Parts: sequence; C-alpha cells; structure tokens
Amino acid sequence: MDMHTANKELLAPFRAALYDFDAKAGRAALDRIAAPDAVFRHCHPFGTVEGAAAFWETAFAPLARAMPDLERRDYIVVAGGTERGDAWIGCGGDYMGTFTAPLLDIPPTGHAAHLRFHEFYRVRDGKIVEFQAIWDLPALMMQAGAWPLAPSLGREWFVPGPATQDGLVQGPHDALRARNSSNLIVEMLEHMKRHPAKGGPEVMEMGRFWHPRMTWYGPGGIGTGRGIAGFRNWHQIPFLNAMPDRGAYVDQIDYHFFGDGDYVAVTGWPDMIQTLSHPGWLGLPPLNRRIEMRSLDFWRLEAGLIRENWVMVDLMHMYDQIGVDPLARMREFNKVRAGFDPETGCAA
Repeated sequence: MDMHTANKELLAPFRAALYDFDAKAGRAALDRIAAPDAVFRHCHPFGTVEGAAAFWETAFAPLARAMPDLERRDYIVVAGGTERGDAWIGCGGDYMGTFTAPLLDIPPTGHAAHLRFHEFYRVRDGKIVEFQAIWDLPALMMQAGAWPLAPSLGREWFVPGPATQDGLVQGPHDALRARNSSNLIVEMLEHMKRHPAKGGPEVMEMGRFWHPRMTWYGPGGIGTGRGIAGFRNWHQIPFLNAMPDRGAYVDQIDYHFFGDGDYVAVTGWPDMIQTLSHPGWLGLPPLNRRIEMRSLDFWRLEAGLIRENWVMVDLMHMYDQIGVDPLARMREFNKVRAGFDPETGCAA
C-alpha cells in the first residue's frame, strides 16, 4: 500500500469513532495515532495546544456536551505530499447533532444543527505530528439566530459535498495525476494574484481555469457564490477593494499544496497577510492594520477546470486581530434569551 493511502487508513478508526460519536473510542483512537508531542492548531478561540489529551478536552469534549447525539460526516478525505515532502491528510465535512447545550456560549436551539469543518493532519512515520482545523463557528451562530455582526453578501446555507460524490478518494495514490491537479491550482492562484496590482480582472484569466458553473463555498460570514460573477460580486470584489495589497507579503507566509485525484488542498497557518486599508469587506472600516488570515481549502477539478471550491477562513481569528470579539457581542445580544444569566450575559 502506498504511503498516502496508508495515511488515510491510519485516520479511518478515528473518523469512524466520531461518526457514531463514542468519546472513549475516539479518544483512544486519537491517542494511538498522535505523536506524544503533536501540535494541534485550531481556529480561534480554541487556540493551539500540544498533545492529544489537551486537544480533546479543548475541542471535542465541549462539542459533545453541546450535541450529545454528535456524529461526524466527512464528504472529502484526501491525502498527498507537498512540494517539500510533507505528507498531509485533508478532511472536509460536518459535525451534526441536536444542539441542546451551549458551545462557547452560542445558545442552543434544541434542533438539529451542523458545524462545518476543514481538518488537516500532517503525518510522519505513521503518526499525526500536526493538526490544523477551522470549524465554522459563525455559521453555527447563524443557525442559532445569534450572529451579531454584518450579514453575509453570499448565500448562507447547508454547504453540500462534491456533486460527483467521490470526495472520499480511494487509493492507490496516483502521484502524477495529483501533481498535475496541484499545478493547475498553483497556476490559477498565480494569475489571481496579478489583480489588482498588475491590472484589471482580465489579468486573472478566470475563464481559463474556472468552470462556467463553478461554485465557491465560502465560510459563514461570507457565504457561497455561484459562477464567476457570483464569486466576484459576493466575495472577491469587496475583499480586494478593502485589501488591495493581496499577495504583497508572500515571503512571510508558509503554505503548501497537495493533490489526490481530481482534488487539491492547501494548508497554511497563516496563508495570507494583507492590510485592511479600505472599506467594503464585512462592513469593516479602513483600519490600516495588517492582518494574518488562515484558510484551509479544497478544490475539485472537472474536465480540466475548477468546478467546486470549498473555502474555510478563520474569521474569528481575523476579528480578534482588529479588536472585535463576535462571541462577546453575541453574549450582549442574547442577554435576555432563555438559558442565559442576565447578570453575566453567559450561559446559565
């Protein structure tokens, strides 16, 4: 069995234990596959911790308390090697369950809820040595009717898995096909970075890389855009209007691509640095402040073009850098809601 297929097999028992959520089995599976000094980098406000035990208590234990009938549903599982020889697994999907208790003080609804995730695992010598993840907390707040900041320009909905239903990519790993897929994405992004510094939208040559019926699945707070026009109107135009120095600090970031069949993933922590210098994005003022952005993404190619792109941005981390605390604002917004202590503004 090739290394990347073996790495997916390594992760399979952990994923299975979280499907019919079994805390004891899940914790044991994570202990088996994680190196003792594995670093777990999670979205804000979970933060970075070392070791499987600390990560479990920081992330999965509170999620399981919030959704006692929790289950994990992966619709993308890919693995491959980066240009510097690291081996990664990328997973995308949803945690689902009945939202019966608060998570980070997000008020429960008593109804079915979903928490979209992108999770990346770096493997060395048969052990997980690094984890990077973004859970879509803003989207969960929206489901609870508790998102306290600007409404999304794109469509907020239940983001689907791949239209081709082949996101759980099976082995053996085809290194040449994976490299060709990755090269197309890297070339596309090089063209994207030409605008606005080197010309108008035409310099991106988007029609050369993107399928006419593409869908860009953004995170909660940004939303989904359909087609090139939808992507540009509901994300790219306001994004670049506010931060026109996109791509100016590539020497200060560390990101890596890996492919698996028709799928490509990118990992970086962070993978963007730019200056919030103009108005127009997420209702934010021009703060003239440089911000780091974490984004864990998947692309699916079809007939040599990008048909679907799943994007997860750690917006909570971005807001933290500019002095905005969506969770604190949410607590203020929900002081008199059932289940909250009006004296503290926190879950009772």
